[in-house]
Amino acid sequence: MEQSFGLSDRRSLIATLALLPLAACATPMGRYTVEDAVRRLLELSSQRAFARLTEPGGFYDDQLTRIVPPDLGGGKGGAVLGALLRTNAVRDRVAMGLNDVAVDLADNAAPIVMDAVHRMTLADAVSVLRGGPTAATDLLAREARGSVVEALLPGASRALHSDMFEMLSVALSAAGGKDYAAMANNVSGQIGDAIFRAIGREEAEIRRDPRATGDPILMTLLR
Repeated sequence: MEQSFGLSDRRSLIATLALLPLAACATPMGRYTVEDAVRRLLELSSQRAFARLTEPGGFYDDQLTRIVPPDLGGGKGGAVLGALLRTNAVRDRVAMGLNDVAVDLADNAAPIVMDAVHRMTLADAVSVLRGGPTAATDLLAREARGSVVEALLPGASRALHSDMFEMLSVALSAAGGKDYAAMANNVSGQIGDAIFRAIGREEAEIRRDPRATGDPILMTLLR
């Protein structure tokens, strides 16, 4: 698609594409298809999100992505752990440690997310055209969240057994180690959800101002 394509023409194209049957949407826009453009939207959103998240403090410094110590209740271990985590000094230290772990583990999630982006189908792309500001990310999360959390779980479990969280060892071992698994599951799920929230924020910003990307395909598709 040529960059000389006018604003009114671009809006007309998007309105038309949203109403076309699936087969018609397979027609390329120049040398690109609608699917190519949506994939590019997700690639750029994911790249920007991971760039932010893998910086020092990338999770903790942002309320949208901050990982918090889980509130584990029930059982002797859960009761002791809960008492520890209600102490502000302990809770803050654990939170900072968990967010450092999240930064380290985000690298494990990036290739899984990008692989899911590349597997998007044409039907997915059409649904994104009809969706809201995070429609592509919502679709991606449905596709990839389970795989991302599964990939994060071993690293989260190893981190919780490390010296970084030695203050929790007594409380966790009081339940025979059962709460390690519960806490690792909780932390992995939080990290996964934070990743997709970050991607969604980037998608919404790109949709809001596609011209700022300098990408002619996104500028054509999203205006």
